[in-house]
Parts: sequence; structure tokens; C-alpha cells
Amino acid sequence: MQPFRAAIHVHPGARVDLAGGAVPSARPGQPPVLVVRVRARPVEGAATAAAQRVLAEALGLRPRQVRVVRGATSRDKLVEVDEPPGDLADRWARLLAAGGG
Repeated sequence: MQPFRAAIHVHPGARVDLAGGAVPSARPGQPPVLVVRVRARPVEGAATAAAQRVLAEALGLRPRQVRVVRGATSRDKLVEVDEPPGDLADRWARLLAAGGG
């Protein structure tokens, strides 16, 4: 199965670690971007590592399955899921609709 790729927007320094909710894509015609909030600060890759961990947990995946393929030093990142389960698109859609509030 092909790896699953999607965009996330990371909010470092949040009160809680949480994946859920959506913001519009900066690119017209692209799907919404998943919001991932992490307590970690954006220092020495801590926020990126935390975002990968939080996202994997929210999707019910092993942490090693989720990796950032673009935007390691940016709040806007492209993530890839290796060996995605068949229902990953549904899991992603539930997170987008969750609100994350």
C-alpha cells in the first residue's frame, strides 16, 4: 500500500498535547490541514518530535509509522504514514472534524 501523506499545522507551547480540528489550506483547492497542539517548545526539534508522537497516538499508530517529510522547522508540515491501515482516511477525517478545542 502507498504511504499516506497529509498536511498538519503545529501549535507549539500549547496547554495540552492534542490532535484535532482543521484550518483551511494555504493552497487553493487543497484539503483542510489538521491542527496538532503540543506542549513542547520549538527548540531543537522538540515540537516536531512531539507532533509526530501526538499524531501517531491520535491515529492509533506506532510512532515510527509517522514522519515529517517537509517543514521540520516550520509550523506547517507534511507528514507521511508508512504502512497505513485501510481505514486511515476515515481516522484522519474524524480528527479533522473533532475540533480539538
